[in-house]
Amino acid sequence: MSFILTEIRNNLGIITLNSEKSLNSLSLPMAEELQSTLDQWKNDDNITCVFLQGAGEKAFCAGGDIRQMYQAIVEEKELNSTKVPAKCQDFFTKEYQLDYDIHTYPKPIIVWGDGIVMGGGMGLLEGASYRIVTERSKLAMPEITIGLYPDVGAAYFLNKLPSAYGLYLGMTGTRIDGADAMYLGLADYYIDSTKKEELLNLLSSASKEDNIDNKLNTLLKTVSTTAPESTAKENYSFVQQFEKVNNPTEFKDTLLNLSNPSEWIKGGIKSFTSGSPSSAHIIFKHLQDNKNASLAEVFRADLNLSSQCAIHPDFAEGVRALLIDKDQNPKWQPSDFKEVTTDWVNSYFTPLWSNEEHPLKHLK
Repeated sequence: MSFILTEIRNNLGIITLNSEKSLNSLSLPMAEELQSTLDQWKNDDNITCVFLQGAGEKAFCAGGDIRQMYQAIVEEKELNSTKVPAKCQDFFTKEYQLDYDIHTYPKPIIVWGDGIVMGGGMGLLEGASYRIVTERSKLAMPEITIGLYPDVGAAYFLNKLPSAYGLYLGMTGTRIDGADAMYLGLADYYIDSTKKEELLNLLSSASKEDNIDNKLNTLLKTVSTTAPESTAKENYSFVQQFEKVNNPTEFKDTLLNLSNPSEWIKGGIKSFTSGSPSSAHIIFKHLQDNKNASLAEVFRADLNLSSQCAIHPDFAEGVRALLIDKDQNPKWQPSDFKEVTTDWVNSYFTPLWSNEEHPLKHLK
């Protein structure tokens, strides 16, 4: 089985994430195949731009394949509980390299962000030159619910959002739709899901002689439409309050002290209160620490923090409760927000490599 499918129409290279059953979750083989194809097409003069989509109609990409990582953590724990599982480090390193290469690719990459776009799917979408959402798009960085944190460069793109939306979405895992993504600047075009084939036909008409970015913008505008009103925008005054919070406890108090929350806010409250207390603290610190960091610096920080999550208890426990045993009852360590100490939080950020030894040291 191929983890991705490729097609070339005239000068348009089309890549399809080919794991419909798993909602196109990004596994290590899929990441490797995608990287290999992008590397080949980078130097292929016949390809002027790339179109990236997911198989089926439910999802572009629902995130990384965390079942694989859970298995690697369980196996490694029996041997050495203080060592980062090699499979986890390998996956995170290759995923972040892939995301970085999409951000910096020399040719335009268009991502069709239809259906579910979460976690690792957001990493692919946000790196693209042209980010498309539809009326079916459901986007989120819900890592707090599995004892992780928004990785895949999220500390770079969430920190660019207006007001405190980046902090709010990262801390609560709140789902947003295509209209919200347009309002927040997480997407560039809103296109009806029925118009994909029409769009592909238009895109395949672009030639090597065209000024490619001008041509693509013109073609995308031809099929795009105005997004509906954004629910995220309607809750602006609430989100604005989080501009003033200085620590996770202040964030929690502000979130839970609202007397009459909207349905949109209730969703965030639910995932925040059921999520990992440790995750809430590391998410806050990671976003604050990387407010002015470069893309390369964020991915290096991501790799260290994700590898640390693989040897701290909550990530494996969160995946167990959600996907393995499916009891929806994770036993977080610590279980109480107030028990998360500064030393415990800092232990997540302890460097695993020197600058010279870092696996992503070459990113510029």
